[in-house]
Amino acid sequence: MNAAQEIWKKTLLVLSDALTATTIRTWFDDVTAVALDGDDLILCVPEDFKRDIIRQRYQEEVEKALGELFSQKFTVQLVDEATAQRWQSGEIKKPFMPGTEEYVFDKFVVGSSNRFAYNAARKVAENPGLSYNPLFIYGASGLGKTHLLYAIAHTVHDLHPDWRILYVKSESFVNELIEILRSQEKYMDVFRRKYREVDVFLMDDVQFIAGKNASEEELFHTFNALHERKKQIVFTSDRPPQEMLRLEERLKTRFEWGLAADIQPPDYETRVAIVKNKAIARGIQLPDSVLQYVAENITSNVRQIEGTVSKLVAMHELEGVQINVDNVIRALRDMLSTKNEFLPSPDLIISETAQFYDLDAESIKGQGQNKNTSSARNVAMYLIRNMTDLSLQEIGAIFNNRHYSTVISSIKRVEKLLKEDPDLGEIIRDLKSSINGKFE
Repeated sequence: MNAAQEIWKKTLLVLSDALTATTIRTWFDDVTAVALDGDDLILCVPEDFKRDIIRQRYQEEVEKALGELFSQKFTVQLVDEATAQRWQSGEIKKPFMPGTEEYVFDKFVVGSSNRFAYNAARKVAENPGLSYNPLFIYGASGLGKTHLLYAIAHTVHDLHPDWRILYVKSESFVNELIEILRSQEKYMDVFRRKYREVDVFLMDDVQFIAGKNASEEELFHTFNALHERKKQIVFTSDRPPQEMLRLEERLKTRFEWGLAADIQPPDYETRVAIVKNKAIARGIQLPDSVLQYVAENITSNVRQIEGTVSKLVAMHELEGVQINVDNVIRALRDMLSTKNEFLPSPDLIISETAQFYDLDAESIKGQGQNKNTSSARNVAMYLIRNMTDLSLQEIGAIFNNRHYSTVISSIKRVEKLLKEDPDLGEIIRDLKSSINGKFE
């Protein structure tokens, strides 16, 4: 039984709680699962009449059942027998990652800061499973790691259209596993087949796996299953494996089996090229003075450069302004004036901290005093103090109107522990990375 058939079998069991046995027998008795393509489940319904009835009356119910099973959104495609045969033969394949067509190798601006990672990614894409397995790409947020992951996926898809390519953020992997362990452990086999029966496995921001024991265990066995079958594995992270202090040694070792490639912030020449290319892609030609000004003032983050170009284009198209240095200064006002104008909100910091400690935001802000809740609250206060410009009194008000002296005590407790506990330092680093990634 393939993955699609197994998923359909379990879906029918869920549907039996919502629909009568007669309804299922009448409309679904001869429905068969053809393929699972990303988040699309392809179902063959031989009779036109039945296909129309299911589409009109029951498709939403089927997709709801799939969502309950796997805690993610699935789309159901109902096809006739001829189309089903084309799916099974590989003639039909859903385009990989719709909406990410700009993330290909040809649109990645290469410079001295990223050339090594670019060349390694290209080599992997052209010879998946044979060169540098795993490939581990690391660097700060916003430098193009995800672009390279998508570019690998697109190239492999073009060269091997029948291969199964799976891209996942580590946070999604963790959340999916938590949901299964909490209430649906009987579907663990489906989870494992989803990740282990692929030809190319791409995981973004793998650093968030560190310290999460169940997720590390599953990733370890997923890695082994794929590597033994010579399936290509690619990870991205904000740091190299040896700096993931909370990561299990056996996973750290496997991350280092292949090739680690870092991406540094782009140098001046690369920044100029990025600004120029992004502008051309949006249909405008920027004067050299503008190119130079943006490249000199946006220095560390490709994503901010892209945002700058978008602002310039919007000003030109919507307001008809001339693109010159004076108007660029206006466009960059929020980036150049003060750092405080683009700080993360306390709600975002609390939300990310709560998720890390497996709590809800209200618990952190409330009066609970168990060890886990207190630790999370202290860390959240520390992060808000360090990542925003809020006063001690303002922070206390967020946490159920606590006195500012309580906030000071919490912050000092974290600062003391940071000198004694390397694991807490890793947790703070992970949370800052996650918060900054969400905010950017």
